[in-house]
Amino acid sequence: MTDDWASLPPQDAGFAADLGDKLDAGVRSGLLRHLHAVLVARSGRIVLERYFAGQDESWGRPLGRVAFDAATLHDIRSVTKSVVGLLYGIALDRGLVPPPEAPLLASFPDLADLATDPRRSRLTVAHALTMTMGLAWDEQRPYTDPLNSEIAMEAAPDRTRFALDRPIVAAPGLRWIYSGGAVALLGSLIARGAGTILPDFARAALFEPMGIRTFEWARGRDGIASAASGLRLRPRDLLRLGRMVLDGGRWNGRAIVPADWIAASRTPAVPTGDGLHYSRLWYIGDAPVPAFAGPQAWMAGFGNGGQRLWVMPGADLTVVTLSGRYNAPDAAVTPTRVWREIVLANLDRP
Repeated sequence: MTDDWASLPPQDAGFAADLGDKLDAGVRSGLLRHLHAVLVARSGRIVLERYFAGQDESWGRPLGRVAFDAATLHDIRSVTKSVVGLLYGIALDRGLVPPPEAPLLASFPDLADLATDPRRSRLTVAHALTMTMGLAWDEQRPYTDPLNSEIAMEAAPDRTRFALDRPIVAAPGLRWIYSGGAVALLGSLIARGAGTILPDFARAALFEPMGIRTFEWARGRDGIASAASGLRLRPRDLLRLGRMVLDGGRWNGRAIVPADWIAASRTPAVPTGDGLHYSRLWYIGDAPVPAFAGPQAWMAGFGNGGQRLWVMPGADLTVVTLSGRYNAPDAAVTPTRVWREIVLANLDRP
């Protein structure tokens, strides 16, 4: 595949010919709200690409009404976590970071006092990669609330200490607790091992080899890039990352992320409690597809406001939705409807 995406009529890719019309009708009817972009690719070609206009923001900073197109950068919020998962796999392959089974606190000698707690000393890198550290973390609060744990971490003088000294609420490995703090620790390990800041490592190791030349990465008050939610990408570049994952870590025949890391990321490690699973900063589930005899497995990155990157290997399918429904409890409704009722429901053949 070249840097430029080729297009294919929906019917030639196994979709209903009126796929785009159905999306447009959903938007006009008000059933699909706050969308900024929808992209669908199958077999490496774009079969649907729509852009809209709407209110947007950049990591909480209002941008006003934006008319989106293929060149517009967009917050991907917590899909950033899934990108950091890919970066950790690259860094591990290069010998820059400790393996999943390594003790987590051993990599932070400046926090040696925390390792004196035998319960905390049991933490491993794998517990951070699967968000099973068993430490208290509350991102159920709105991200406008200073008591939200990610917001509190960004305000703390030392984000790594903040993430690691939370109260222990479960034994490591037993309970999934959504945690931007876990990802901040992984981002710190990558930056320390690479000897550079996280965005620069991402540029050299992941983005430039894939032809992704434009991105932004928001930084906290301490100047450190937010590994949990700070990345801004163009829609097609997010789709590009999904296609690379679908292809087992390869782009244009070049190995970008080790295949075994991608395979492990696709393998459920821990239930999230809502019917999904999680592994190496990716959500994992399955969904019925009319064109197939049974449900098809998918993996995805989810982000605040309706940001989604879906990858369904069995259907050779990659889908991106970008939206402006930040901090709203119903933000997942529209991207989920696009995924299930527009994309999967209109896939007519394997």
